[in-house]
Amino acid sequence: MDNSQKRCTYLNLDNPAYVKYHDEEWGVSEHSDKRLFEYLFLECFQAGLSWECVLNKREAFRKAFDGFDAEKIAAYGEDRIQKLCKDPSIIRNRLKIRAAVVNARIFLDIQREYGSFDAYIWGFTGGQTIIEDYRIRTTSPLSDAISADLRKRGMKFMGSTTIYAYLQAIGIINAHGHECYLCQADV
Repeated sequence: MDNSQKRCTYLNLDNPAYVKYHDEEWGVSEHSDKRLFEYLFLECFQAGLSWECVLNKREAFRKAFDGFDAEKIAAYGEDRIQKLCKDPSIIRNRLKIRAAVVNARIFLDIQREYGSFDAYIWGFTGGQTIIEDYRIRTTSPLSDAISADLRKRGMKFMGSTTIYAYLQAIGIINAHGHECYLCQADV
């Protein structure tokens, strides 16, 4: 970690995992369906909490949820859900755990319909990245539309704010602030 670099002001510089995520992942265009699912999964658990809290539990989630394998998660039954609800290493919100299973099933349905989740999600912008400062908003007409579509399909914990954060995570929206060395907006 290069401490001489200026970064987005929201970032907790005392958390090396958060800094690494900011520097290497956040706002970077992601096209791997496996990674797109991982971020969608994590955003579901982030609803109502801080991203830093979820990020700190990422590896525990990875272990508890079969490496974020959507097919395996989609097949979880009640016994597995109950076991996860007792796992102290993850966020043990029963509704979010159930939502993760439902969302995995719908994610797979979208893959089948579009050929990939990447084609679906990036299709909303024609494959283009939107550049804007993270302080501008927490929702947008784009996140409203995607949220509505995902909820219509049956996904849970996919409100517009969650989807906006997801779009930032996967690089559809690159929202590094003007103070940040990773900012791509015209200063």
